[in-house]
Amino acid sequence: MSLRDPNVVNAKAKKRIAIVIANPAVSTTTGWPVGFWWSELTHPYLTFTEAGYEVELFSPNGGRCEADGMSDPNDASGYSKTDLISQGFIHTPELMARVADTRRVAEIEVAAFDAIVVAGGQAPMFTFEQATDLHATFAAFFEAGKVAAALCHGSAILAYAKDSRGEYIAKGRTVTGFANVEEDFADNAVWSYGMLPRDQHVMPWRIEDRLKALGANYVQGGLWRGFAVRDGNLVTGQQNFSGQETAALVIEALGR
Repeated sequence: MSLRDPNVVNAKAKKRIAIVIANPAVSTTTGWPVGFWWSELTHPYLTFTEAGYEVELFSPNGGRCEADGMSDPNDASGYSKTDLISQGFIHTPELMARVADTRRVAEIEVAAFDAIVVAGGQAPMFTFEQATDLHATFAAFFEAGKVAAALCHGSAILAYAKDSRGEYIAKGRTVTGFANVEEDFADNAVWSYGMLPRDQHVMPWRIEDRLKALGANYVQGGLWRGFAVRDGNLVTGQQNFSGQETAALVIEALGR
């Protein structure tokens, strides 16, 4: 074998990650436009690419995706103004072009990827129930022994994804996702600003409650603390501050 053989120089193929972000929707509880959350895309994206991985973006329906306003570091609310990673992504045209033209989840070839990572935001809570291709694809990654990961409200996928026996893949496994204490915080914030009446919640259901009800061992790391957990090839992150922790566990599972 020649020393100039490319297989000698680069013997290991790059790991490939399919990141799924939600399509735009309208909240049925608030009437607000909802989408994916910037940091839940950009922070894992940076962590994966710095590890030398290849990343492709998908969404259940394909096409242009829109982020939740408060996740944008340029939003008037200032909520995410310190998120310099997302700021850099937003100001990189070739990266934004990927968000503007995502591929459909149905196009994912499980054999061609090493992991699937489902980002959150508000839209998954209103759209993932109908995203049957995503249910099947997420479960296919899991059953193939590949890494299946979900983050924040992206963990809504675990309320629907079942294995070939018809069992929820999260049943009996340790998982996390947006916590009840964080839902309480969000509800109280909008109530205090008069944005919703006090008998109305931001979300139509809750990740923590649903995962416990289907038999998962739900855990969390505390209010707004970066936290992720791995149970075999299932990786979950708690909320929007947990993107890098989630990606780190995916890398731990896959290796470099």
